[in-house]
Amino acid sequence: MDGMVMEEEDDCPELVPIDTQPGPSADQIPVTIITGYLGSGKTTLLNYILTEQHNKRIAVILNEFGEGSALEKSLAVSQDGELYEEWLELRNGCLCCSVKDNGLKAIENLMEKKGKFDYILLETTGLADPGAVASMFWVDAELGSDIYLDGIITVIDAKFGLKQLTEEKANGLVNEAARQIALADLTVINKVDLVNEEELAEIRDAVRSINGLVKILETQRSRVDLSKVLDLHSFDSNDGANLEEKLKLVKSTRPHLDKTILTVTFEVAGDLSEDALNFFIQDLLWEKMFKNKEGQPMTVIRLKGIISFEGKAHQVMLQGVHELYELNDTPQLWEENSRISRLVFIGRNLDKDILQEKFISAVVQGAKRS
Repeated sequence: MDGMVMEEEDDCPELVPIDTQPGPSADQIPVTIITGYLGSGKTTLLNYILTEQHNKRIAVILNEFGEGSALEKSLAVSQDGELYEEWLELRNGCLCCSVKDNGLKAIENLMEKKGKFDYILLETTGLADPGAVASMFWVDAELGSDIYLDGIITVIDAKFGLKQLTEEKANGLVNEAARQIALADLTVINKVDLVNEEELAEIRDAVRSINGLVKILETQRSRVDLSKVLDLHSFDSNDGANLEEKLKLVKSTRPHLDKTILTVTFEVAGDLSEDALNFFIQDLLWEKMFKNKEGQPMTVIRLKGIISFEGKAHQVMLQGVHELYELNDTPQLWEENSRISRLVFIGRNLDKDILQEKFISAVVQGAKRS
């Protein structure tokens, strides 16, 4: 940690308005975060992507804790079927800091030395919170990095995934497997040949009950159609039309097997106030002001929405990961009489009735009053 000054956790970061065009620029490189428990098939998936003929120059970064506390990162680059490796050793054991302060710069330096990659895959350790890693790439992309976040993929073992999802954690700690699914844009249910149809349906239901927005791929030995896992554009506001269609299909979920992470969605007709929406989201994500009927604070892990603001002809895309969120104009125009905002919240201890009631009183009525 020498040379690094860590800020106090409670320090409020200074907010800087960022004026960026929606969506990644052509010279930015997509990064996909791949997460999942040990044994789920993440490494097999990475090897498959690296050795499959796709004419892309892909870098893969593996974040796994080895023996002791040393964190090593291996970077494998695949070009024309040839593999070569370069080891980046980080003194800093904290994954968040290493991605923000060392890892990202190391990747960018490497790209300068080796020339541009077409794609970067980042594998997180089985117990790491991929949301923290995703947040770093997302923020850096906004601040002019060469890299942009394309999506988060979670790999699940069809045979043991249900057991991992239902494992009780002591002292009310979050279940990491469930959180990985809550964050995912795409879930790969792997090793489907090892379970029967009934078991497969059960794990599918468990995934959908946690994250009503996630796409599901089912695979054997991590063999996937690469067009379905790369270039997801999950954070790209140029993709607003697709997101609007997806949001129309999302349904609120109920706790599955008594788990506390689920999806809540609702829609609101008419224009909203941008200021009132910002205050509402900050109260929800930052201040954790809203509680469910049991008095537990609602914690949002992932947030998506298409919003209609007063005075704006274009649809606005809302994206959030943990405590980070952003609102971006999309190229999509609202049709007359169809200005309906749709929001999807994925998180812990969420209560749809209370959340919707708070939203309407803070944002909808706020728009009418202003």
